[in-house]
Amino acid sequence: MSETHRHVEEPGPSEVRSPLVQQELKRAGVWFGVAIAIALAALLAQPLMLILGAMVLATMMDGGSRLLGRVLPIGRGWRLAIVLLSAVAFLAWTFYLTGSSLAAQAQAMRTIVEAQVTRIGSWMQQLGITATPSDLKGLAQQAMSSMGRVTAALGTAVGAITGGAMMLVLAIFLATEPKLYERGVAWMLPMEKRAQFYTIADKMGWTLRRLMFGRIIGMSVEGLGTWLLLWVFGVPMAGLLGILTGLLAFLPNIGAIISGVLIVLVGFSGGVDTGLYAVGVYLVVQIVDGYLIVPMVAKRAVDLAPALVLAAQILFGALFGIIGLFLADPIVAMIKVYLEERSKANRQDGDQASLKPVHP
Repeated sequence: MSETHRHVEEPGPSEVRSPLVQQELKRAGVWFGVAIAIALAALLAQPLMLILGAMVLATMMDGGSRLLGRVLPIGRGWRLAIVLLSAVAFLAWTFYLTGSSLAAQAQAMRTIVEAQVTRIGSWMQQLGITATPSDLKGLAQQAMSSMGRVTAALGTAVGAITGGAMMLVLAIFLATEPKLYERGVAWMLPMEKRAQFYTIADKMGWTLRRLMFGRIIGMSVEGLGTWLLLWVFGVPMAGLLGILTGLLAFLPNIGAIISGVLIVLVGFSGGVDTGLYAVGVYLVVQIVDGYLIVPMVAKRAVDLAPALVLAAQILFGALFGIIGLFLADPIVAMIKVYLEERSKANRQDGDQASLKPVHP
């Protein structure tokens, strides 16, 4: 063999130095990492939902502290303590004044709802519909029992109290020093990605604060408005219906439907006139909240399509239970902000690349 055709050894496919092996290993690593992430998300559904819930609570605390800072120029820690103590005092005062009566009303409401469901089932049978009252009760029980694994984990009283306490403590830590944890997450990212991360984090925080502020205003308006209007006409259990309507207002779409059904069932238990008045109260409260409160506060900040929110609630409710149902709206809002900011950054990069001179 001549010197010009001397054999030269090259890396084979089994060696890591091979570009082909390196490329395939990278692809396999990406898919392996995605599979691990999906498996961990499925196994750690409960703590992930608790962490997201703590982030939402921390956003609400931070928003209250910021609003208080506009009128009370004191330290952030003191403002946050005032917000927390005010919330605890309001809840304690509410349950102290109405605790015993609400417990009795809750038991009475259960009896009224069951009786009304039985009447509706009998009426449907007279119309030739095969659904029986037991079928309607079974459907409601099935809907409540198929709320996902997180609901089962938090289903007991001890689990619910423990989960709520952990969520509250974590939210307090996050709200006390939000920038500390934000810098900690940014530290794990490459240097060139940190500026974009800070921009997205700030936009997410601003959006969540506006969303939660609008939600609290809507809950207050719906709860107080329902209670006062029902109490004026003498509708039974006006206080309990007001509290339930206010709490369910945290859930867009689904919460309004559930509270409306309860108001109508309880209203018609007192007669046709009372039932029609209850329907009118429900419509007035929903119109005021939907056409005044939401457009002025929450929709300007997030502008989420109602069908998108409802689809997210169905999906997260099936996967993560009641807590997923509550967090569907904030999660969709954060995803929307992230996608918008990424799209804006990609568009800016594309514009900069198009402005670069092309050298022959």
